[in-house]
Amino acid sequence: MCAIAGQIFPAGIKAEKFRGTYEKMYRTMTRRGPDQNGSFIDENAALIHARLSVVDPENGLQPMELHIGEKHFILIYNGEIYNASELKNELSALGHDFTTHSDTEVLLHAYAEWGEECTGHLNGIFAFAVWEKHNGRIFFARDRMGVKPFFYAVCNNSFIFASEIKTLLAHPFLRPELDRAGLMQIMLLGPGRIPGDGVFKDIKELLPGEQGYFYSKNSGLEKKIYWQLEDKEHTDNFEQTVEKVRFLVTDSIERQLVSDVPVCTFLSGGLDSSIISAVADKHFTEKGERLKTVSVAYKDNEKYFRASKFQPNSDENFIRIMNENLNAEHMLVLIDTPELASALYEAVDARDLPGMADVDSSLLLFCKEIKKVATVALSGECADEIFGGYPWYRDKTIREREGFPWAQSTAWRAGFFRPEFLEGTDPVKYVDHYYRKTVDESSILPGTDKTEARMKQMMNLNVKWFMQTLLDRKDRMSMYSSLEVRVPFCDHRIAEYLYTVPWDFKDHNGCEKGLLREAMKGLLPEEVLWRKKSPYPKTHNPSYMKAVSEELRKIISDPDSPLLSLVRKEALEELLVSENAAPWYGQLMNIPQTIAYFLQLNYWLGKYNVQIV
Repeated sequence: MCAIAGQIFPAGIKAEKFRGTYEKMYRTMTRRGPDQNGSFIDENAALIHARLSVVDPENGLQPMELHIGEKHFILIYNGEIYNASELKNELSALGHDFTTHSDTEVLLHAYAEWGEECTGHLNGIFAFAVWEKHNGRIFFARDRMGVKPFFYAVCNNSFIFASEIKTLLAHPFLRPELDRAGLMQIMLLGPGRIPGDGVFKDIKELLPGEQGYFYSKNSGLEKKIYWQLEDKEHTDNFEQTVEKVRFLVTDSIERQLVSDVPVCTFLSGGLDSSIISAVADKHFTEKGERLKTVSVAYKDNEKYFRASKFQPNSDENFIRIMNENLNAEHMLVLIDTPELASALYEAVDARDLPGMADVDSSLLLFCKEIKKVATVALSGECADEIFGGYPWYRDKTIREREGFPWAQSTAWRAGFFRPEFLEGTDPVKYVDHYYRKTVDESSILPGTDKTEARMKQMMNLNVKWFMQTLLDRKDRMSMYSSLEVRVPFCDHRIAEYLYTVPWDFKDHNGCEKGLLREAMKGLLPEEVLWRKKSPYPKTHNPSYMKAVSEELRKIISDPDSPLLSLVRKEALEELLVSENAAPWYGQLMNIPQTIAYFLQLNYWLGKYNVQIV
């Protein structure tokens, strides 16, 4: 993986005058790409690249240039193309010559051959831009599921883009300003974001499955959606569906094991990570190699863990069972409260926004340790969104309730605002607008019954909102330590197919992700195959609640705390003595994480010098 950034100018302005700015932008990119760097600067374009070498480290340098006749293409790219070998054969047959085995060169030739239609040929995770020097325009695109980020701004007649917000903010054209729309997102939707919005004023994000052009001649911006979930008639019977799911999942995992640097898999002992680890273990063993599996745990969790509806059992026993059935070498990362609380602030530096509190900081610490043994990791994110694993898919009461199922606390959230910020705004209507817009955009065939239609709405909501928050987390926390994390369940072929699959297939045997479990019979030990879903592991140690509470009390007692300019002091004091507050964001963000979210918000307002405008 890598970091990309650039600027396209209108005619008459020379990019050279901003060389100092580009050096400043590059310095914000080095964690994502510590191995190599490069730039291309001409009259109307500046392209900057920082590389994390994964495939063909000796070659694949960027920006990569290609001359075909009078045409001159320059590419910068962040991602992996998993069908690069097939595309290379196809392009070779069309007359293209290759000098490396990097997917970067394949992508550049694919664009030269097919233009904007190239995205339809790609299987992978990507954000890239191609400057057409001969046409004076830049083409840009983001992968279908939104795994890789692409932020941008159009200001002063120029197009500025980057992999991360911090890189854009290093440009003098952009300032860390938060307008009313951004403020509402932080307090009423956060850590989620409106699709396509970067929260900071003027900063946008390319949508998953979106591409476009910016023209230097007239400063014109064009964008279009090239892919989205579409409902189709499902003609496969249950047995055929099971077979297709097994093929798609296995094929996706195997494709994503390709690497010229060390690879490992996350292993929580849950269904999704266990499937990935089992397929990867078989692949490595057949090559005469040994897979590494990595797990995270928290100090004294076995002492304080209490089973709940959402977390019925802890991971340790299931991790042990999996490792006894694999040929893998296992590594356990143990996290204690002081480092977990301290890393809340580093997690903001990584994400550029307040995030999922210790759900973020634990992953950031985990990835730091993984980087010591591997450069690439595979993780089980996105299976729950696609196969219907979350409680809100299966609980009829929650499912039929209007609103985002992971955020049913709008009135409570709004109560934290200082009153002047809510003037003229109805918080419930504000949140409902975005919920309703996404529901109404869901592709549903005419004549679909009520239950099936609702399940498609739920999948669309989850893929466009909740999953994006998790993908943000995964990308920023891992790339902060220069670790590439791949997500095989995010293969667009799996999402396309599962969107059409009837709910009673997905809910086979009345079990969450029953279809996936049926498809993977024989691959996993029975105890793991039928283990009830358990969410991402978090600390149950009361010392964490104590630590974050003490930090919030310090903020409350300091009248100069940035947080108090936005949030009511009395509401924060009430939060500290709450015993049964509504979850802030899904089942993982309860009272300790809500307190930690405000710690992150206070830090972010100060560290980024956020100006409310």
